[in-house]
Amino acid sequence: MGTLEKRKERILKIPKDYTYTEAKQFLLSLGFAEFNKGKTSGSRVKFYRQSDKKIILLHKPHPGDVMNSLTVKDLVSSLKKYGDLP
Repeated sequence: MGTLEKRKERILKIPKDYTYTEAKQFLLSLGFAEFNKGKTSGSRVKFYRQSDKKIILLHKPHPGDVMNSLTVKDLVSSLKKYGDLP
């Protein structure tokens, strides 16, 4: 099983310890690019995939790296809608 498949398997479990760093790496491996509006963007981060013009917005948690479980569920829902997850 490759890294991408392992990442898909992990996020589908909606783990309580899922981190923003994991989400970022997963989205990058799916072809998304991270866009920040600079210092004024705060904790909002946009991920954009040029090939199909899909956008995912994430809230970067602080002060830690662990994401809220509702945010992870929303991410999974979006990726299912886009066809990236079963």
